[in-house]
Amino acid sequence: MPALAPRRVAVLGLGLIGGSLVRRLAAAGLTVTGYDADPGTRAIARTAAAMAGRTRAWSVAGSVAEAVEGAEAVVCAVPLPALGRVLDAVAATGYEGLLTDVTSVKEPADALAAGHAPRARWVGGHPMAGTERSGFAASDPALFEGCAWVLGLDRQTRVADWTALAALYTGIGARVVPATSAEHDAAVARISHLPHLVAAALATGATRGPVGPLALALAAGSFRDGTRVAATVPALTAAMTGANAAALRTELDGLRARLAELRHLLDAADPAAALLPALAEGHAVRATWPPGSGEPETVAADADPLLELGRAGGWVTGVADDGRSVTAVRPV
Repeated sequence: MPALAPRRVAVLGLGLIGGSLVRRLAAAGLTVTGYDADPGTRAIARTAAAMAGRTRAWSVAGSVAEAVEGAEAVVCAVPLPALGRVLDAVAATGYEGLLTDVTSVKEPADALAAGHAPRARWVGGHPMAGTERSGFAASDPALFEGCAWVLGLDRQTRVADWTALAALYTGIGARVVPATSAEHDAAVARISHLPHLVAAALATGATRGPVGPLALALAAGSFRDGTRVAATVPALTAAMTGANAAALRTELDGLRARLAELRHLLDAADPAAALLPALAEGHAVRATWPPGSGEPETVAADADPLLELGRAGGWVTGVADDGRSVTAVRPV
């Protein structure tokens, strides 16, 4: 674990993300305390800690105050609708340290942090590592290996706090991506929130009309892959997409326009020939994703070069011990 990384971490919320983070940080040798509002989840997490063994275990607190006591960083691993209540509980303890989250929409989370926990040092975060499963039972300490973990870098963000969290998350194998909250929300509307709505529409549409039962009987790989995220708990998807409505409206309008173009091509005298250029363009994008990695480079740990790195699609893989620079990689 890099020298700048916090050594004592509290994780509030022990679902898929929080549970996976507790497991991974404990395995890295950090002192980790978890808490969940659900007594049953706390009991499951305590049992799992006992089975993990003393050198890889975490503790489970009975309250937010107990979890936060002595922490150098607090991670709010709860859905956006619960974030305000958790931030209130953190603020009630008098905590003024490093505070972050894992919610998938950053501008609303920033506003909640400013209003509910203004004394803490806030850095919004979002690991792009979810699955359609949920709960502590689905947690996996390998969940973050190689994943993109966005850390918000806005005007109010202290770069020293940003680099401390970047050190923590690169220390568990994540690729830390710097971005402003507005840039993050626009990007995830396109590559995460829009696919959730499309998956729901495809799944629902499959059952419609007289061929619905036959269609489901014939469904195979294309249907499975296109609808996978429709298996996510609906309340979680609704909270995520609803909170990013402004950016998502733009992306839905763009998708409708592209689908209308494809529909028009089907009216051509030779539909296959007419569709080929559009399909070839999509094939090229998918065939070159994910992009390759360039050679590691050193980037100054300042807002402007870090944001330029993120806008270029690059990421941070490590933080220098003095916090003045990061090791970065750009896509090729």
